[in-house]
Amino acid sequence: MKSFVLQAVLAGAALAAPNRPFHAAVMPVTPITERAAGDCKCFPGDACWPAAATWDALNTTVGGNLIATVPLGSPCHDPTYDAAACASLQSKWQYSDIHMESSSSIMAPFFANQSCDPFQPQSRACLLGNYVVYAVDAKTPAHIQATIAFAKEHNIRFVVRNTGHDYLGRSTGAGALSVWTHHMNSVSIVDWDAAAYTGKAAKVGAGTQGFEVMEVTHNAGLAVVGGECPTVGIAGGYTQGGGHSALSTSFGLSADNVLEWEVVTADGKLLTASPTENPDLFWALSGGGPGNWGVVTSMTVKTHPEAIVGGATLSILSAQNSEDVFFEAIDIFHEELAAMVDGGSMVVYYFAAAFFQIAPLNAYNKTAADVKLLLAPFVARLDGLGVQYTVAYSESASYYDHYDTYFGPLPVGNIQVGIAQYGGRLIPRGDVTSLGPFSRSLAAKGATFIGVGTDVGRFGDGESNSVTPAWRGALVHATLTTVWDFAAPWEDMVAKQRLMTDVIMKEIEALTPGGGAYMNEADFQQPDFQEAFFGSNYKALLCLKDKWDPEGFFYARNAVGSIAFRTAQDLGFKRDPKDWVHPDSSLATPEDVEILKLIYWSCHISDKLISLVLGRPVYLVHDEAEVQPMETLPEPLKMASWRPVGFFDTESSESTNLSSLILYLHEQIRLSRIIERMISTPFSPSSNLDDIGRRI
Repeated sequence: MKSFVLQAVLAGAALAAPNRPFHAAVMPVTPITERAAGDCKCFPGDACWPAAATWDALNTTVGGNLIATVPLGSPCHDPTYDAAACASLQSKWQYSDIHMESSSSIMAPFFANQSCDPFQPQSRACLLGNYVVYAVDAKTPAHIQATIAFAKEHNIRFVVRNTGHDYLGRSTGAGALSVWTHHMNSVSIVDWDAAAYTGKAAKVGAGTQGFEVMEVTHNAGLAVVGGECPTVGIAGGYTQGGGHSALSTSFGLSADNVLEWEVVTADGKLLTASPTENPDLFWALSGGGPGNWGVVTSMTVKTHPEAIVGGATLSILSAQNSEDVFFEAIDIFHEELAAMVDGGSMVVYYFAAAFFQIAPLNAYNKTAADVKLLLAPFVARLDGLGVQYTVAYSESASYYDHYDTYFGPLPVGNIQVGIAQYGGRLIPRGDVTSLGPFSRSLAAKGATFIGVGTDVGRFGDGESNSVTPAWRGALVHATLTTVWDFAAPWEDMVAKQRLMTDVIMKEIEALTPGGGAYMNEADFQQPDFQEAFFGSNYKALLCLKDKWDPEGFFYARNAVGSIAFRTAQDLGFKRDPKDWVHPDSSLATPEDVEILKLIYWSCHISDKLISLVLGRPVYLVHDEAEVQPMETLPEPLKMASWRPVGFFDTESSESTNLSSLILYLHEQIRLSRIIERMISTPFSPSSNLDDIGRRI
């Protein structure tokens, strides 16, 4: 009936009411949070959690490659405290190599949750917290298939992990079983002959890191599009989220270079995804976000000829210049940046209150003299302004050598981890020259701007892959950072992230209304992540999520379809209302159960509509619950007398004249009040069902 939409809206509104006494929509952020009762996944300590013998059987199935997590920081805590080992950990904690060789450690400190880091007091307990409980060190697709089957059978959260670089915490999860792809790190050069591309290609395993593929391709006289951090896995979240590179101005994003994926899907099948085979899955994997479509086992990408590469660095210190001159120099840089990029360069730059740096400018197939010409207009304007600066130019015989000079030393590189919290914005070309006020405001707040100047607009049209359209119109990808201090109270770090979300991000978004965000380097609390991370591709991706993963087995924060999982989890709902009620019948009568079923059905209706409006798969599926579908609105006893006279049960009884339309709308308003009362009353403080409400 036509009242469906309004019913669902009001049901959703009632559920979202801020004064409900059961569970807040957002769980409080604390270093250690208790799991909400009624969580929708099986959790350690639950009766459903597999017994040790069951885990042993999985270990046998995967060839002895099951790893029980022992947090990397455990030597710094009682009862396993080891002073020498702890000191070593503390000295290495901000470098990626110590984490990437662990099956559980993560590099984004917010998501490590201070559960067991080496900077907390020795007497503080070392907890699993947000670390995965078990990981399978996958060596073959069969290991991945077995792990997926086990997680599905036992309703355990499933996570995909390689190195743990993820800024948004997508490679970990409390109570989770992960597939660790780190040792699926093969690299081979293959000949490719297809309509879209003919030539040499690189086939890389799921766990292959940037430095590994660079070494193999360089030895073959080739180069691939890879990240500026050489330890990042190239086939995982990097490419699946888009993947910018020092070569992006010349060859696009990493996702623009993908020729084929091999992937294990939610149903356990090993499939090939290419422009001609499972092309919709290929499209989704190439930029539609990591950890959400399947577990990639390999990726094949285009290669490009090795060539000379020109480089440059330029540094300005605020201490050597007046404040006005310093920030005017940054404004001038933004005015000249488009010409540098259009001249064939990709520019990495940083600034904060104390400094501005180009570090470096990268120009594929260009000489040092070419680079000097690219920078000449900017340098001339700095000279005219009287800016004190230093500049240096270089020319390398190959991209590999250039990379080693500026992003090395290989293999580990020079990028520290765990030192910041993040926000991010893709800034349209036309808005870059308007960043002056924001630059000053950002610096005043103690934050840092890390810019990537590039143009990838000519490499994608929305049909070749699912990279957000915001990349195609952007001149700058800005990563915005605040400092993470391991010694500071947790509350201070939470406040820093709120500063990013509530203040800094709002400022830059107001200046860049046509922009978006690069999902891999962004604010994990981005309120409108569907639009910011995916843009106009979101609804198409949502349809594909429903096709390839209809049960929502794969889940990652801020991924396509993730709202349903998060909402249900935060509300404390299980899919079947029989699981909401305490087994003690004195606390839950049959009438109580019926009321809860009505609430469930209202949630189901609301979920359907919210899915249509926001664009996501439904989470509450009545076929999985002991609730029968209803053709009309469910009515508790005594509600029938409230039903207005003339209510239309079927569309065929409606009149087409205006008076009937007014009557119909009037009835919908009254009906909405009934729905609101039906849903909210059991949760109101005065309700005699209050005890049950708190258990939901």
